[in-house]
Amino acid sequence: MAQPQKFFENLSGAGKAIGVLTSGGDAQGMNAAVRAVVRMGIYVEAKVYFVYEGYQGMVDGGDNIIEVSWESVSSILQVGGTVIGSARCKSFRSRDGRLQAAYNLIQRGITNLCVIGGDGSLTGANLFREEWSGYLEELVQNGKIEAAAAQKYSHLNIVGMVGSIDNDFCGTDMTIGTDSALHRIIEVVDAIMTTAQSHQRTFVLEVMGRHCGYLALVSALACGADWVFIPESPPEEGWEDIMCGKLSENRARRKRLNIIIVSEGAIDSHNKPITSEIIKDLVVKRLGFDTRVTILGHVQRGGTPSAFDRILASRMGVECVLALLEATPETPACVVSLCGNQAVRLPLMECVQMTQEVQKAMDEQRFEDAVRLRGRSFENNLNTYKLLSHKKNVSELPKSNFNVAVLNVGAPAAGMNGAVRSAVRVGITEGHKMFAVNDGFEGFAKGQIKEIKWGDVGGWTGQGGSLLGTKRTLPAKYFDQIADQIRAHSINALLVIGGFEAYLGLMELTVARGKYDEFCIPMVMVPATVSNNVPGSDFSIGADTALNTITDTCDRIKQSASGTKRRVFIIETMGGYCGYLANMGGLAAGADAAYIFEEQFDIRELQANVEHLTEKMKTSIQRGLVLRNENCNENYTTDFIYQLYSEEGKGVFDCRKNVLGHMQQGGAPSPFDRNFGTKISAKAVQWISRKLKETYKKGRIFANTEDSVCLLGMRRRALLFQPVMQLRDETDFKHRIPKEQWWLKLRPLMKILAKYKTSYDISDAGQLEHVHVPRPKESEAGAI
Repeated sequence: MAQPQKFFENLSGAGKAIGVLTSGGDAQGMNAAVRAVVRMGIYVEAKVYFVYEGYQGMVDGGDNIIEVSWESVSSILQVGGTVIGSARCKSFRSRDGRLQAAYNLIQRGITNLCVIGGDGSLTGANLFREEWSGYLEELVQNGKIEAAAAQKYSHLNIVGMVGSIDNDFCGTDMTIGTDSALHRIIEVVDAIMTTAQSHQRTFVLEVMGRHCGYLALVSALACGADWVFIPESPPEEGWEDIMCGKLSENRARRKRLNIIIVSEGAIDSHNKPITSEIIKDLVVKRLGFDTRVTILGHVQRGGTPSAFDRILASRMGVECVLALLEATPETPACVVSLCGNQAVRLPLMECVQMTQEVQKAMDEQRFEDAVRLRGRSFENNLNTYKLLSHKKNVSELPKSNFNVAVLNVGAPAAGMNGAVRSAVRVGITEGHKMFAVNDGFEGFAKGQIKEIKWGDVGGWTGQGGSLLGTKRTLPAKYFDQIADQIRAHSINALLVIGGFEAYLGLMELTVARGKYDEFCIPMVMVPATVSNNVPGSDFSIGADTALNTITDTCDRIKQSASGTKRRVFIIETMGGYCGYLANMGGLAAGADAAYIFEEQFDIRELQANVEHLTEKMKTSIQRGLVLRNENCNENYTTDFIYQLYSEEGKGVFDCRKNVLGHMQQGGAPSPFDRNFGTKISAKAVQWISRKLKETYKKGRIFANTEDSVCLLGMRRRALLFQPVMQLRDETDFKHRIPKEQWWLKLRPLMKILAKYKTSYDISDAGQLEHVHVPRPKESEAGAI
């Protein structure tokens, strides 16, 4: 039964005071979280206070704890680090320090704390909460506060958000700052690859992660590194010989560079450190390769936050305020987490204990347990990396005698090439012969099909566009020729990587099965389009890269307005009829409005937006940003909106417009798109292998059931294979979008953070869940 809608209007913050602090190491995106907490808090009529310099500021009090306004957090969304400062605090570790902190909070009526930090900061917050009543008693006895004050402020609510670039906190798939740190690493790796290739060099890259190998593992997956060292999974005995043998093989296959990624906390199976210098000396001594070490250091913490981190932090910040408003004295301190695509609340100490269990497992050399305890996502990353990086000898491979074809369909999307690489290598590992089809279904019909080997896809992960070539042509007019080519090349299964055209194409092939036996083979689609408009999946390969392009451009445009003042920018984004890029770009860039097709608007709303911006120009924030999806309305075009704003804003602000166009389809893929494309494609080929075994009867493949043509998509918390024909009812074919889209629930978030009154459905929120401890073998199912 569907859950009844619940709106946060019933939750009032009147009379409540919320303190927000950042503690521990800084991370990009912390400012976005601070901004969301402040604005959501003020929106629900609570008082919001900055606590400067973390717990140190709480202990010192005075000007370190100040009430803030809406404008206090303007222009911080795109700034890295934390504007309210962070410090390690010895005095907070003592009871006297915490007693002083309690006094400082009570003086201002603060009994709700939002703590953004790592597990140490959150553990400290929980201890503070548990001892709160004791502090009140002591303060009353010492005559520092009245008994009435102690009764009024009798309990302290704590909600945490994890800000850490290491992604070392159990219970959440991603911590704030991790995606941005991956951006910094991949930017460096991409730059190093060009120089390494020129000189045939080996590069050893050391990345952060003293106790967690997530950054090293995912960056190795995203750039196709030759070897990776992480603390959770030390190399086997004799790794020196194995690694040097692999590097030599790669050079023998004319690969001009080697990339080795080392986590700063990397260890061997005896818990002895493996440093970048040890690896360099080994490679030089054994192989004589020209080898360089690059230690990335604090570069990984710096720079502007990625679109993913801004959206994640904004969602978490709003959720944090809701959790504080709903908290009771019985509610345990909780942490706001991300599970798949879902914001969840988990008991803080359950997460901390599980995080400590990982370290304990590593100390006791129970490395398999350590990997499992890190969670499904981490384990899946590791398994996928092992599959793709180490080529087995021909004698070790199973022999399936099946031929699998891979093709790109639709417009190009960043990350397609990484998905093809993953499919080819997993297919070869499964014993299949892999074929690449150039130029989509049109190339298929023309016979542009050739076998593709392991080495042919080396270095593909970092390249944008589609190296196979892609076209929007649908297969219907080429049925005869495609059937001929399937027969001629003995194609037993099909992997289609593409957008809405790929989805329509698979439907056409399914319907044609009655006439063509050749189409009775397993077929699977992996969604790849910047528009993110494919039914059956919350995300598509390429959408994150496009979102980052939009966000970066908006940052630059906003910066240009900071000098001129009183200027409003109208920016047109791609997406067809799907408003994903406009809406999420608006949330990530801090836009004042985003016009989309899914939410119809009229002249009254346009007028209200102009009036809103006119009021905004009277404040210290004298600029505006408005995004418009290219097909949001056939009459209210970008030019129309630009002219309307120009006319109505005369004398108050002037206007500029910018059409971003095809730059949104270009560029190197983001770490998210590389990682998502790699893992989803590997899973798709493993599904093909299972289907081939199931449908092989009497010496041939015959698959004519609905579930033999599937779309692999991410739905909320898991990856699901969904029969394409069953997705018809979920599709608006006229406008090429799903009938229901998850991100529309986040639309009010953008409006709230831009100071509009709106309704926000919080039906999914408010449920405190428990940390799930994965059991052996469980991590395979649905993990991303």
